[in-house]
Amino acid sequence: MTTLRMASDLAAVMVPIGYVGAALAVIFAIVAAVAIVRGSGGLAGGAVGLWIVGALMSFAASFAREWTPLIVACAALAAMLIVGSVVRAIVNAAGVERTDRTVEELPKAVPASKTPVAATSKTPVAATSKVALTKTGPATATIAVVR
Repeated sequence: MTTLRMASDLAAVMVPIGYVGAALAVIFAIVAAVAIVRGSGGLAGGAVGLWIVGALMSFAASFAREWTPLIVACAALAAMLIVGSVVRAIVNAAGVERTDRTVEELPKAVPASKTPVAATSKTPVAATSKVALTKTGPATATIAVVR
């Protein structure tokens, strides 16, 4: 009788943990779908990684033979991955792109010849980096831009 009582007490703790895990897994599945739509692979990978934690928590309810949280967690991920992929395909087919900032909108670099002067003294403040501007492009021209 002691093992039956202990199993019942453990089930009383494990089932709520399983439902909380399923709720977290659903939230992370939605975040993964939004990340896929935006085209953010890192965010999608992180969301799926956290979904795994929620799914493992939902697996705790199986101790009491309650499989609903695990089924909900797995179905949520499958559905959100499909929805995210379909919406991403529609967005790509429509030609809607994320608007990037143009070169004119980027902040301008201060030339090395114009070193700021401290307000209390007439000595120039040491610049942390000297950026030389060229006439061919902005200060970030050395960074490769891949489109």
